Amino acid sequence: MTAEIHHEHVAYQNPFLAIKIWRIDSDPERDRAYRRDKDGQRKVPFPAWNYHDEIEFLLILRGEMTAYYGEEQLPLRRGDVALFGSAEPHTTLQANDAPLSYLVFQLNLRKYWDQSTMNNMMHFAEIIRPLSALNYIFRENRAARAQVASLIRGIYKEMNDPQIGCELAVSAMIKTILLMLLRSDGRKRLHYHDHLLYERLRPALHHVEEHLHEKLSVETVSGLLSMSGTHFMKSFKKALGMTFTEFVVFKRIKRAEQLLLTRDISIADAAAAVGMSNLGHFYRQFNRLNDCSPKQFRDRLRMEQRE
Repeated sequence: MTAEIHHEHVAYQNPFLAIKIWRIDSDPERDRAYRRDKDGQRKVPFPAWNYHDEIEFLLILRGEMTAYYGEEQLPLRRGDVALFGSAEPHTTLQANDAPLSYLVFQLNLRKYWDQSTMNNMMHFAEIIRPLSALNYIFRENRAARAQVASLIRGIYKEMNDPQIGCELAVSAMIKTILLMLLRSDGRKRLHYHDHLLYERLRPALHHVEEHLHEKLSVETVSGLLSMSGTHFMKSFKKALGMTFTEFVVFKRIKRAEQLLLTRDISIADAAAAVGMSNLGHFYRQFNRLNDCSPKQFRDRLRMEQRE
Protein backbone atom coordinates (compact mmCIF):
# COMPACT_ATOMS: atom_id res chain seq x y z
CA MET A 1 0.00 0.00 0.00
CA THR A 2 1.34 3.39 -0.98
CA ALA A 3 0.14 6.67 0.45
CA GLU A 4 -1.07 9.30 -1.95
CA ILE A 5 0.10 12.89 -1.70
CA HIS A 6 -1.20 16.09 -3.20
CA HIS A 7 -0.15 19.71 -3.20
CA GLU A 8 -2.90 21.76 -1.61
CA HIS A 9 -3.38 25.31 -2.88
CA VAL A 10 -4.74 27.37 -0.01
CA ALA A 11 -7.37 30.00 -0.76
CA TYR A 12 -6.91 32.72 1.84
CA GLN A 13 -9.94 34.12 3.62
CA ASN A 14 -8.14 37.44 3.74
CA PRO A 15 -5.31 37.97 1.21
CA PHE A 16 -3.75 40.70 3.34
CA LEU A 17 -3.46 38.35 6.32
CA ALA A 18 -2.56 35.32 4.15
CA ILE A 19 -4.41 32.87 6.39
CA LYS A 20 -7.18 30.32 6.31
CA ILE A 21 -8.85 29.00 9.45
CA TRP A 22 -11.87 26.74 9.69
CA ARG A 23 -13.54 24.13 11.86
CA ILE A 24 -13.96 20.49 10.90
CA ASP A 25 -16.59 18.28 12.50
CA SER A 26 -15.87 14.70 11.49
CA ASP A 27 -18.25 12.18 10.01
CA PRO A 28 -17.68 8.96 12.01
CA GLU A 29 -19.01 6.77 9.18
CA ARG A 30 -16.58 8.29 6.68
CA ASP A 31 -13.60 8.13 8.99
CA ARG A 32 -14.37 4.56 9.99
CA ALA A 33 -13.74 3.61 6.37
CA TYR A 34 -10.07 4.50 6.81
CA ARG A 35 -9.51 1.86 9.46
CA ARG A 36 -9.09 -1.86 9.18
CA ASP A 37 -12.23 -3.95 9.26
CA LYS A 38 -12.70 -5.69 12.60
CA ASP A 39 -12.37 -9.13 10.98
CA GLY A 40 -8.98 -8.09 9.57
CA GLN A 41 -9.82 -9.33 6.07
CA ARG A 42 -9.70 -6.00 4.27
CA LYS A 43 -7.31 -3.06 4.46
CA VAL A 44 -8.98 0.14 3.33
CA PRO A 45 -7.14 3.18 1.96
CA PHE A 46 -5.16 5.38 4.31
CA PRO A 47 -6.05 9.09 4.15
CA ALA A 48 -4.13 11.00 1.49
CA TRP A 49 -1.09 12.98 2.54
CA ASN A 50 -1.01 16.65 1.62
CA TYR A 51 1.40 19.55 1.75
CA HIS A 52 1.17 23.28 1.08
CA ASP A 53 3.37 26.35 1.17
CA GLU A 54 1.75 27.51 4.40
CA ILE A 55 2.53 26.26 7.90
CA GLU A 56 -0.43 24.63 9.65
CA PHE A 57 -1.72 24.40 13.21
CA LEU A 58 -4.33 21.91 14.43
CA LEU A 59 -6.30 22.54 17.60
CA ILE A 60 -8.43 19.67 18.90
CA LEU A 61 -11.77 20.87 20.30
CA ARG A 62 -13.14 17.43 21.16
CA GLY A 63 -12.38 13.81 20.38
CA GLU A 64 -9.08 12.19 19.42
CA MET A 65 -6.97 11.88 16.29
CA THR A 66 -3.48 10.88 15.25
CA ALA A 67 -1.33 13.16 13.11
CA TYR A 68 1.36 11.68 10.85
CA TYR A 69 4.34 13.59 9.47
CA GLY A 70 7.66 12.13 8.41
CA GLU A 71 8.20 9.19 10.72
CA GLU A 72 6.29 10.87 13.54
CA GLN A 73 2.97 9.62 14.85
CA LEU A 74 1.43 12.21 17.17
CA PRO A 75 -1.67 11.34 19.26
CA LEU A 76 -3.89 14.38 19.83
CA ARG A 77 -6.73 14.92 22.29
CA ARG A 78 -8.95 17.78 23.38
CA GLY A 79 -6.91 20.92 23.92
CA ASP A 80 -3.85 19.59 22.09
CA VAL A 81 -2.08 21.61 19.40
CA ALA A 82 0.03 20.31 16.51
CA LEU A 83 2.21 22.21 14.05
CA PHE A 84 3.32 21.23 10.54
CA GLY A 85 5.99 23.06 8.57
CA SER A 86 5.77 24.67 5.17
CA ALA A 87 5.70 22.04 2.37
CA GLU A 88 5.82 19.24 4.95
CA PRO A 89 3.70 16.20 3.96
CA HIS A 90 1.25 15.23 6.68
CA THR A 91 -2.06 13.51 7.25
CA THR A 92 -4.46 12.77 10.13
CA LEU A 93 -6.64 9.87 11.18
CA GLN A 94 -9.53 9.89 13.64
CA ALA A 95 -8.64 7.66 16.59
CA ASN A 96 -12.08 6.19 17.33
CA ASP A 97 -15.78 6.55 16.58
CA ALA A 98 -16.36 9.33 19.12
CA PRO A 99 -17.24 12.76 17.69
CA LEU A 100 -14.21 14.76 16.59
CA SER A 101 -13.99 18.54 16.10
CA TYR A 102 -10.89 20.59 15.44
CA LEU A 103 -9.64 23.85 14.00
CA VAL A 104 -7.26 23.98 11.05
CA PHE A 105 -5.18 27.16 10.83
CA GLN A 106 -2.98 27.70 7.77
CA LEU A 107 -0.62 30.65 7.60
CA ASN A 108 1.85 32.01 5.05
CA LEU A 109 4.69 33.22 7.27
CA ARG A 110 6.46 34.99 4.43
CA LYS A 111 3.75 37.65 4.49
CA TYR A 112 4.85 38.64 7.97
CA TRP A 113 8.50 39.28 7.15
CA ASP A 114 9.33 42.97 7.05
CA GLN A 115 12.16 45.22 8.20
CA SER A 116 10.80 45.40 11.75
CA THR A 117 10.45 41.63 12.19
CA MET A 118 13.17 40.22 9.91
CA ASN A 119 15.70 39.36 12.61
CA ASN A 120 13.08 37.42 14.58
CA MET A 121 11.23 35.87 11.65
CA MET A 122 14.46 34.37 10.34
CA HIS A 123 14.30 31.91 13.22
CA PHE A 124 11.32 30.32 11.43
CA ALA A 125 13.11 29.88 8.09
CA GLU A 126 12.99 26.02 8.28
CA ILE A 127 16.46 25.75 6.78
CA ILE A 128 17.50 22.45 8.37
CA ARG A 129 14.26 21.18 9.91
CA PRO A 130 10.50 21.83 9.57
CA LEU A 131 8.58 23.68 12.24
CA SER A 132 6.99 20.41 13.32
CA ALA A 133 10.20 20.00 15.33
CA LEU A 134 8.53 22.40 17.80
CA ASN A 135 5.71 20.00 18.66
CA TYR A 136 7.68 18.99 21.73
CA ILE A 137 6.75 22.40 23.18
CA PHE A 138 3.05 21.55 23.14
CA ARG A 139 3.72 18.20 24.80
CA GLU A 140 5.99 19.52 27.55
CA ASN A 141 4.88 23.10 28.20
CA ARG A 142 1.24 23.17 29.33
CA ALA A 143 1.15 26.96 29.68
CA ALA A 144 2.50 27.53 26.16
CA ARG A 145 0.06 25.00 24.72
CA ALA A 146 -2.90 26.64 26.49
CA GLN A 147 -1.90 30.12 25.35
CA VAL A 148 -1.39 29.09 21.73
CA ALA A 149 -4.73 27.24 21.78
CA SER A 150 -6.43 30.37 23.16
CA LEU A 151 -4.87 32.53 20.45
CA ILE A 152 -5.97 30.15 17.69
CA ARG A 153 -9.51 30.29 19.06
CA GLY A 154 -9.26 34.08 19.09
CA ILE A 155 -8.16 34.16 15.45
CA TYR A 156 -11.03 31.86 14.50
CA LYS A 157 -13.51 34.13 16.27
CA GLU A 158 -12.13 37.27 14.62
CA MET A 159 -12.25 35.73 11.15
CA ASN A 160 -15.81 34.48 11.56
CA ASP A 161 -17.19 37.57 13.31
CA PRO A 162 -15.03 40.39 11.94
CA GLN A 163 -15.15 43.75 13.64
CA ILE A 164 -13.27 46.96 13.11
CA GLY A 165 -9.56 46.34 13.59
CA CYS A 166 -9.88 42.62 12.71
CA GLU A 167 -6.64 42.63 10.72
CA LEU A 168 -4.76 44.29 13.56
CA ALA A 169 -6.13 41.81 16.09
CA VAL A 170 -5.34 38.75 13.98
CA SER A 171 -1.87 39.99 13.05
CA ALA A 172 -1.11 40.66 16.72
CA MET A 173 -2.27 37.19 17.75
CA ILE A 174 -0.18 35.54 15.02
CA LYS A 175 2.93 37.37 16.17
CA THR A 176 2.17 36.43 19.78
CA ILE A 177 2.02 32.76 18.78
CA LEU A 178 5.39 33.05 17.06
CA LEU A 179 6.83 34.83 20.10
CA MET A 180 5.56 32.04 22.36
CA LEU A 181 7.22 29.42 20.17
CA LEU A 182 10.49 31.35 20.01
CA ARG A 183 10.71 31.90 23.77
CA SER A 184 9.61 28.34 24.57
CA ASP A 185 12.15 26.66 22.29
CA GLY A 186 14.44 25.39 25.03
CA ARG A 187 15.88 22.72 22.74
CA LYS A 188 16.90 25.31 20.14
CA ARG A 189 15.09 23.60 17.26
CA LEU A 190 14.61 26.86 15.38
CA HIS A 191 17.27 28.53 13.24
CA TYR A 192 19.71 30.60 15.30
CA HIS A 193 22.57 31.42 12.93
CA ASP A 194 23.55 34.64 11.11
CA HIS A 195 20.28 36.06 9.72
CA LEU A 196 21.61 38.81 7.47
CA LEU A 197 24.16 36.51 5.91
CA TYR A 198 21.42 33.94 5.34
CA GLU A 199 19.49 36.49 3.28
CA ARG A 200 22.59 37.05 1.17
CA LEU A 201 22.79 33.31 0.54
CA ARG A 202 19.08 32.78 -0.17
CA PRO A 203 19.48 32.54 -4.00
CA ALA A 204 22.03 29.76 -3.49
CA LEU A 205 19.71 27.87 -1.15
CA HIS A 206 16.87 28.20 -3.63
CA HIS A 207 19.11 26.90 -6.40
CA VAL A 208 19.99 23.85 -4.34
CA GLU A 209 16.31 23.10 -3.63
CA GLU A 210 15.44 23.35 -7.32
CA HIS A 211 18.38 21.28 -8.60
CA LEU A 212 18.82 18.48 -6.06
CA HIS A 213 18.63 15.91 -8.85
CA GLU A 214 21.59 17.49 -10.66
CA LYS A 215 25.29 17.83 -9.93
CA LEU A 216 25.84 20.73 -7.51
CA SER A 217 29.28 22.27 -7.22
CA VAL A 218 30.59 25.04 -5.01
CA GLU A 219 31.90 26.83 -8.10
CA THR A 220 28.50 26.93 -9.81
CA VAL A 221 26.52 27.97 -6.75
CA SER A 222 29.03 30.53 -5.50
CA GLY A 223 29.06 32.04 -8.98
CA LEU A 224 25.36 32.84 -8.62
CA LEU A 225 26.33 35.19 -5.79
CA SER A 226 29.50 36.54 -7.41
CA MET A 227 31.51 35.07 -4.53
CA SER A 228 34.74 33.16 -4.60
CA GLY A 229 34.43 29.51 -3.65
CA THR A 230 36.43 30.01 -0.44
CA HIS A 231 34.41 33.03 0.69
CA PHE A 232 31.17 31.25 -0.15
CA MET A 233 32.05 28.16 1.89
CA LYS A 234 33.07 30.22 4.92
CA SER A 235 29.92 32.35 4.67
CA PHE A 236 27.74 29.29 4.23
CA LYS A 237 29.10 27.57 7.35
CA LYS A 238 28.69 30.75 9.39
CA ALA A 239 25.10 31.35 8.25
CA LEU A 240 23.75 27.80 8.44
CA GLY A 241 25.97 26.05 10.93
CA MET A 242 26.90 23.34 8.40
CA THR A 243 29.07 23.11 5.32
CA PHE A 244 27.67 23.42 1.81
CA THR A 245 28.27 19.71 1.19
CA GLU A 246 26.54 18.74 4.43
CA PHE A 247 23.57 20.92 3.50
CA VAL A 248 23.23 19.37 0.03
CA VAL A 249 23.36 15.84 1.46
CA PHE A 250 20.85 16.76 4.17
CA LYS A 251 18.39 18.20 1.65
CA ARG A 252 18.80 15.23 -0.70
CA ILE A 253 18.11 12.72 2.07
CA LYS A 254 15.06 14.70 3.23
CA ARG A 255 13.71 14.79 -0.32
CA ALA A 256 14.33 11.04 -0.62
CA GLU A 257 12.42 10.48 2.62
CA GLN A 258 9.45 12.30 1.13
CA LEU A 259 9.59 10.18 -2.02
CA LEU A 260 9.83 6.93 -0.07
CA LEU A 261 6.89 7.87 2.13
CA THR A 262 4.55 9.07 -0.57
CA ARG A 263 5.33 7.31 -3.84
CA ASP A 264 5.53 3.78 -5.13
CA ILE A 265 9.23 4.06 -5.94
CA SER A 266 12.24 1.82 -5.43
CA ILE A 267 15.06 2.87 -3.13
CA ALA A 268 17.45 3.05 -6.08
CA ASP A 269 15.06 5.28 -8.02
CA ALA A 270 14.57 7.52 -4.98
CA ALA A 271 18.34 7.89 -4.66
CA ALA A 272 18.71 8.70 -8.35
CA ALA A 273 15.85 11.21 -8.19
CA VAL A 274 17.77 13.26 -5.62
CA GLY A 275 21.09 13.13 -7.45
CA MET A 276 22.73 10.32 -5.46
CA SER A 277 23.56 7.69 -8.08
CA ASN A 278 26.06 5.96 -5.79
CA LEU A 279 23.68 3.71 -3.89
CA GLY A 280 26.24 2.77 -1.24
CA HIS A 281 26.84 6.44 -0.46
CA PHE A 282 23.09 7.03 -0.34
CA TYR A 283 22.60 4.21 2.19
CA ARG A 284 25.43 5.47 4.39
CA GLN A 285 24.15 9.03 4.46
CA PHE A 286 20.54 7.94 4.98
CA ASN A 287 21.53 5.73 7.90
CA ARG A 288 23.66 8.52 9.39
CA LEU A 289 20.72 10.93 9.44
CA ASN A 290 17.96 8.47 10.36
CA ASP A 291 19.68 5.65 12.27
CA CYS A 292 18.00 3.18 9.93
CA SER A 293 18.11 2.04 6.32
CA PRO A 294 15.76 3.48 3.68
CA LYS A 295 13.79 0.21 3.69
CA GLN A 296 13.42 0.26 7.47
CA PHE A 297 12.35 3.90 7.27
CA ARG A 298 9.56 3.17 4.76
CA ASP A 299 8.47 -0.11 6.34
CA ARG A 300 8.13 1.56 9.74
CA LEU A 301 5.59 4.03 8.39
CA ARG A 302 3.65 1.36 6.54
CA MET A 303 3.49 -0.75 9.68
CA GLU A 304 2.07 2.24 11.59
CA GLN A 305 -0.56 2.70 8.88
CA ARG A 306 -1.70 -0.91 9.20
CA GLU A 307 -2.16 -0.68 12.95
